[in-house]
Amino acid sequence: MKKIFKKAGQIFTGAAAAVTLFAGRVMAASSSYNPAQEGANTAKGAGMPSELVGADGVFTKITNTVLYAVGIISVIMLIYGGLRYVISGGDSKKVTDAKNTIMYAIIGLIISILAYAIVNFVINAVGGETA
Repeated sequence: MKKIFKKAGQIFTGAAAAVTLFAGRVMAASSSYNPAQEGANTAKGAGMPSELVGADGVFTKITNTVLYAVGIISVIMLIYGGLRYVISGGDSKKVTDAKNTIMYAIIGLIISILAYAIVNFVINAVGGETA
């Protein structure tokens, strides 16, 4: 008896989820109403962008700012690692630590450049615009 109730509950839950997803798709396809965009327009102050995604969107500006900061930090760490390497005085531990700092700074710089490209590609794809 327990198994029957468990199976029935699973079937009911699955059917309810399918109906909910289908209804959401139908409403999204039949309506130009976008609650997220409307909420952004309501909370928008004077001089603020009205688009969430796209070339001038809020998400684009935020992600670009964060990725620029990560890039700047990577360059600073690269310079710091170079200085550590120069002043290591031949000590093998200090040289290894400096080389690791330089290597990780370069990896961070590469990741920040790739993240910048990927994020802008995804935001432009979601926004329906081409860069």
